[in-house]
Amino acid sequence: MDLGYGAHAKLEDLEQNGHSLLSLFSGCGGLDLGFHQAGFETALAYDKRADSLSSWRKRFPKGKAFERDILSLTVDQIDADFGGKFMPAGVIGGPPCQGFSLANRYGGTHDPRNKLVHRFFDVALSLHERSPLTFIAMENVPALAGSRGGGILDKEIARVQESGFLVTVATMNALEYNVPQDRRRLFLVALSKEAAQSAWVVPEKSEERRTVRQALGDLPKPAFWERHLRTEDIPFHPNHWCMAPKSTKFVSGELSEGFVAKRSFKTLSWDRPSYAASYGNREVHVHPNCTRRLSVFEAMILQGFPRDMVLSGSLSTQVQQVSEAVPPPLAFAVARSILTQVQPRL
Repeated sequence: MDLGYGAHAKLEDLEQNGHSLLSLFSGCGGLDLGFHQAGFETALAYDKRADSLSSWRKRFPKGKAFERDILSLTVDQIDADFGGKFMPAGVIGGPPCQGFSLANRYGGTHDPRNKLVHRFFDVALSLHERSPLTFIAMENVPALAGSRGGGILDKEIARVQESGFLVTVATMNALEYNVPQDRRRLFLVALSKEAAQSAWVVPEKSEERRTVRQALGDLPKPAFWERHLRTEDIPFHPNHWCMAPKSTKFVSGELSEGFVAKRSFKTLSWDRPSYAASYGNREVHVHPNCTRRLSVFEAMILQGFPRDMVLSGSLSTQVQQVSEAVPPPLAFAVARSILTQVQPRL
């Protein structure tokens, strides 16, 4: 969709024409990238992790990214960081979801990270009070809407509705939006009644299902991590590296394509989509050849990142950035549908 805003459009022009965004809990920028590809531009981004923000700045050099605790972020601070009164079209973000995730056995309503969802809407609605937003879009785990969420989502929906928004909550699978990965995510999209005639409609699904082979089949072998390995010495792509395989499982024949009997050794199948990219402690899924784990770059591709994307930081922080990211093609589908549904007002 050509909106007349090229890659070199000025942020102040985008703000004036209703296409600038505030990004909270931005991470390395997966959600931002999808919205950027649809025609938006993130003017301000916030996160607590320095390596994630370094990756974000590489991809969005026109935007401003700040390492701040969003729990204490105020509208005055946002204005100061922007360099004037900030009036974005929308607020996007994916508050950390570990407290709700079914993969976290210790999570639940008591998890202190759960307050970050409430804080996300605090910041968005504070901005809306002084300069009306066109939309708010939040991404999270599907469990947020279930009993594990403890009614948190319902409370946020109620106050967003009271602030003049039409709210839709939907669970979308990245697999159905051109991502070679079976990954279900929850989206809450709130459209201002002043900008939309009806609530957000979930974008149509693609019938194509991309496989691991289609995504990774042409890649060379990655470099293995070494203590003094420099980024510039990693061949093919700066993120095409992984830990050297040390477990005997990689040589014993125990692993095979599609092996899932052990959570830490989930092995991908060439001709199926990847399992959800939910990694921890460098335990990335096993490559279909069964002899090593995926490289960071391979994981990025399975998340739908473009091949010219480069992540900063150590191997561990790169793995974390990939695991926590929103697949950009999924974000693009959401962003494009929002833009279509409020286009007459933007």
